[in-house]
Amino acid sequence: MFKWAQAALANVAGTKEPIYGPEAIKSVAEEAKTTPYTEATRDDLKWAAMESTCVETQCFYFMTDSGKLAFAQVIYSNVAGIRTTCQFNSKVFSLDGSKPHLWCSTPLSNPEFSEDKTAFYATDCAVELSEDGNSYTIKSLNDERSIVNVTVKRTAPGFKVGTSGTTFFGTDPANPWGSMRHIFWPRCVAEGTIATPDGPVDCKGRAMFVHALQGMKPHHAAAKWNFCDFQGPNYSAVLMQYTTPPSYGSTVVNVGGIVKDNEIIFAGAEGAVTHVAIKSDTENDWPAPSAVKFEWKGTTKDGKHADAVLEGELEDKLDRIDVMAEVPGFVKQIVAGAVGTKPYIYQYAPQKKKLTLKLKIGEEEISEEGYLFAEATFISE
Repeated sequence: MFKWAQAALANVAGTKEPIYGPEAIKSVAEEAKTTPYTEATRDDLKWAAMESTCVETQCFYFMTDSGKLAFAQVIYSNVAGIRTTCQFNSKVFSLDGSKPHLWCSTPLSNPEFSEDKTAFYATDCAVELSEDGNSYTIKSLNDERSIVNVTVKRTAPGFKVGTSGTTFFGTDPANPWGSMRHIFWPRCVAEGTIATPDGPVDCKGRAMFVHALQGMKPHHAAAKWNFCDFQGPNYSAVLMQYTTPPSYGSTVVNVGGIVKDNEIIFAGAEGAVTHVAIKSDTENDWPAPSAVKFEWKGTTKDGKHADAVLEGELEDKLDRIDVMAEVPGFVKQIVAGAVGTKPYIYQYAPQKKKLTLKLKIGEEEISEEGYLFAEATFISE
């Protein structure tokens, strides 16, 4: 009875869930055992726009030819089917620390979707998937400090891990009460600009795109996250790892892959992230990493075993984001009731020394230097 009452309160107020155990999660890794990944189609990129509690995002990361780092993001969130809000975020990083990062976060009005759900529109904002499903245009005039007009075109196939790209949460597998889904375009090119008070940022260069759907309260789905976006001259690597709270057995889920132009080398759920060294944050006790190791394992289309490692110093963190200070008030209300929830995102992009992706395909070994953007997110113990 207490567990039921606790679950009911958690569902409404966002408080901590009871311990359901690892049997209450069906990881996408189960699907990946037989189908490691599926190439993404235009249909996969439709907005779910759920009418129950969810957070859905489309995020575009830019590593420009001129050495800039930026991202643009649309967030759709629904609180218990009661209130839906949308936000457009953009960030241009100050890589040398000489000035503050340009961070703009604007609530959107009049949000709507195209009939086929592949395009998002709001007043002064449009994110549209092309008819051929190979490129996005991102336009926002919502903040005069960051006027975005960028096109992102994939140069390698996109993918989802397994057949659905989705991990399901719930004690009844036939009727899950929550989900987590990711679709990746790991290797893209970008063109266009972000107009800022310091002049236009030319986004020409490499880009990466991820469409994520958390079909439940975010802090119920994951207690911590790790994210890797590596872009080299010939190869791109992406890895998203999340660890559930103890309510779902502190289960670790990895989704990621290695691609080059026109080809997925391999992708799947066999990955790992190790914080090789940590530099604890004195303000909140989170064990922020100072060195990291990302690992991928899989099989190529022609049956060769393949693995990859990316390891090195993260150098000084680019930024630390106090999520509760940034999120809109309505989201804060969901999380506020969860004792011990203090979400922080740590962002890194090593500048002094490029990291090297070490890739092994069968007997062939390849090493390639490139640029890394990484995040470590801590939400709850």
